[in-house]
Amino acid sequence: MTTISELIAHLENLAPRSMQESYDNSGLLIGNKNAEITGVLVALDCVESVVDEAIANGCNVIVAHHPLIFKGLKRITGNGFVERTVEKCIKNGIAVYAMHTNFDNYHLGVNAEFGRRLGLTNLRILAPKSDVLYKLVVFCPENEVEQLNDALFKAGAGHIGNYSHCHFVSDGMGSFQPEIGANPKVGEVGSSTILPEKRLEYLVSEHRLAATLLAMRGALSYEEIAHDLIKLSNSNQQEGSGMVGELPEAMSAMAFLKQIKATFGCGAIRYTAAANKEVRKVAFCGGSGSFLLGKAIASGADVFVTADFKYHEFFDADGQIIIADIGHYESEQFTSNLLVDILTKNFSTFAVRLSELNTNPINYL
Repeated sequence: MTTISELIAHLENLAPRSMQESYDNSGLLIGNKNAEITGVLVALDCVESVVDEAIANGCNVIVAHHPLIFKGLKRITGNGFVERTVEKCIKNGIAVYAMHTNFDNYHLGVNAEFGRRLGLTNLRILAPKSDVLYKLVVFCPENEVEQLNDALFKAGAGHIGNYSHCHFVSDGMGSFQPEIGANPKVGEVGSSTILPEKRLEYLVSEHRLAATLLAMRGALSYEEIAHDLIKLSNSNQQEGSGMVGELPEAMSAMAFLKQIKATFGCGAIRYTAAANKEVRKVAFCGGSGSFLLGKAIASGADVFVTADFKYHEFFDADGQIIIADIGHYESEQFTSNLLVDILTKNFSTFAVRLSELNTNPINYL
């Protein structure tokens, strides 16, 4: 038996809701988190036809990328597709969970899959978030360093870019005097103690902070643990918008665009001047990425692949980069495949299905 809460715990361990943008509405939107899962249907969008597909396949959970409920609902009267879909879910006991901008900002999420489908290597985040990192400094008995490291690394501390288990160690002498009411493991009440200690320093993402501090307290024998927590302005290379990578070999811009059109099944690609240009470095963002154009240009990319550019925004390429707008649905469609892979590898008590429906509301002649 697996409950919806267990599913949520796994997904939010990868991409916590604290990573979502302020305007977003990720998470459990409909359903009881304590309900047992009979099956999960994964789709890019949760619309009425997807709910029908879930019912037909015995799935009582829909995991979608785009939130069904994005703006506040003041009433459910069957007016519009959102209200009708919510009503159908409730009547049929279908829970809906959304992995949206938190999965966009996750370094192994939406854009990592997008980059893989583009055939790119050396992927890195285009616009890393800042002010989301902390330095945790812990003063630790010499004989407890290994168990502290194990606990903090398992909690998610010590990541720098593509490196894990990162920390700094220095030697020192710690002094303390237990007072009345203390119950020290080392030393005596009323007497000063000086002993060798290790100073250990770790980088911790904001969304891993609570788990890391809990792990620290569980790993050490000190009644009171001396530690510093310092907020940093450093960029977090594992969290942010868009990505940039390289093709194995340079190719003509038109050949690259034709390859994208075939791979992503694009009805059309809107692009700026590309004649006689070669592409090697590629910036990209699944979904609406026009806000990242400046970052894409600054990265030195030859082309920026994304969706939802407005007419006047194409002028901002200004001959410095090729903009390739491939469509919103097209750029994010393989997010569903990634979520299916994640769930299938980690849960075996229920079936995980990839929706067979194309929910793109846009058609092309």
